[in-house]
Amino acid sequence: MPLPKSEWIWFNGDFVPWDAATVHVSVHALHYGSSVFEGIRAYATPDGPAILGLEAHTRRLLESCRMVRMPVPYTAEELAEAMKEIVRKNGHEACYIRPLVFRGSETFSLDSRSVPVEVVIMTIEWGRYLGAEAIENGVDVMVSSWRRMAPDTHMPMAKVGGNYINSQMIFIEAKENGFTEGIALDAQGFVSEGSGENIFVVYRGVIYTPPVGASILMGITREYIITLAKEMGYEVREAMIPRDMLYAADEIFFCGTAAEVTPVRSVDRVPIGNGSRGPITRQIQDAFFGIVSGERPDRYGWLTPVNR
Repeated sequence: MPLPKSEWIWFNGDFVPWDAATVHVSVHALHYGSSVFEGIRAYATPDGPAILGLEAHTRRLLESCRMVRMPVPYTAEELAEAMKEIVRKNGHEACYIRPLVFRGSETFSLDSRSVPVEVVIMTIEWGRYLGAEAIENGVDVMVSSWRRMAPDTHMPMAKVGGNYINSQMIFIEAKENGFTEGIALDAQGFVSEGSGENIFVVYRGVIYTPPVGASILMGITREYIITLAKEMGYEVREAMIPRDMLYAADEIFFCGTAAEVTPVRSVDRVPIGNGSRGPITRQIQDAFFGIVSGERPDRYGWLTPVNR
């Protein structure tokens, strides 16, 4: 499915028409994956569009760039304001925001420090990442044969373009085998995450999620879910999760900017719980979607109104 075009893209500080926002085929990022990006959602609320986790996502973007030695020519405040501006200029009520920082054209050397850094911010109107019915009915997933990167090989904490070859292999394998998504294990064989989502496992009333040491991306939505679950009185444990716990789980759900909060219906064709969305997942969904829609108070200041 082609991307739904918006009218404008923010490109190195200027607003450029969508089809004019191009780069040369020699850009370093195209050849070596030297790019950093974020995925952010703006939700429709009674007060207009509001961006979820704007400050947190901007911070992670800059942290990722720092990890890969990519100096960004804009401050966090300038980037945050640019994201609000592009949402306004494109007239979105709700949208997906994709800031991208990448190495431009200068050299084919692996020493990329001399290569100029460019920044773009795109917005598109995008629905449910794992399908319109997935939020309620859940998805069928498989444990992938592809592992997440081992320590000291890549930087799983950084949202770097090159890391997503691994994610592509996980996702493609799942699709080719008739599943909606794949679950990756880490180098030691413990549960890590989906191809583009963090994972939570409910087992005997306790909510488990893999720790940062399991080669996960430290998700912004993951932090919000942990906060909401603890507020509801649930015990949340960040712990190494063995593969077999997936099959014994009462509930499993994915979370992320794109996936939001999506139940897992089965793993490797083994039904999870009663094979449908569980009560804890539903409760967390209600709280999460209530806040982002503006129907419940934003007690933690997660939303940034675009029109203020």
